[in-house]
Amino acid sequence: MTEEKTEIPTADEDNVTEPVEETADSAQQCEDADAEKAKGKTDKKTKKLEARIAELEKKLEQKDAEAAEKDDRYMRMLAEYENFRKRSAKEKDGIYSDAYADALSAILPIIDNLERAVGFTDAEQVLKGVEMILKSSDEVLAKMGVEAFGAKGDIFDPNMHNAVMHIEDEEHKEGEIVEVFQKGYKRGDKIIRYAMVQTAN
Repeated sequence: MTEEKTEIPTADEDNVTEPVEETADSAQQCEDADAEKAKGKTDKKTKKLEARIAELEKKLEQKDAEAAEKDDRYMRMLAEYENFRKRSAKEKDGIYSDAYADALSAILPIIDNLERAVGFTDAEQVLKGVEMILKSSDEVLAKMGVEAFGAKGDIFDPNMHNAVMHIEDEEHKEGEIVEVFQKGYKRGDKIIRYAMVQTAN
């Protein structure tokens, strides 16, 4: 009769299996905890980045709005300057046209007097008419602020006179104007026409 042997696990065998399972569970738990922790850190970083992006987008919108406002202000200023430039040019042209018209209006009475003088046949009347025309011419020039210069006895000034002839005469001073061929005219400091003269010595 054969005896059946029943194997009874020893204490050492039990101890070998259980710690392996516990170690695997612990390792899994550690990994899960680490993953959870890492996920938490990642979520925090993500939230911080999202907040930073939102902040930067808000600042960018503000800067865009400021830039648009500045562009608008610049365009308005440019338009105002362009309008001012056109207005100034128009006013300048208007001033020139008005001054031109005023000058011509002042000269017209002289032309009227010349036309009247043409109708005279008597020499004395013609002479009298010419004298009147010369007088009215001087009045017109005076109204426009124009004055004549260059008279006998004046001292030659190259800034005002144009000497076309020269004589040696001890009776006259050096540079004295002895003859005026054509009077000069000026308005303020502006020379309109140089006087054409003859000088002495």
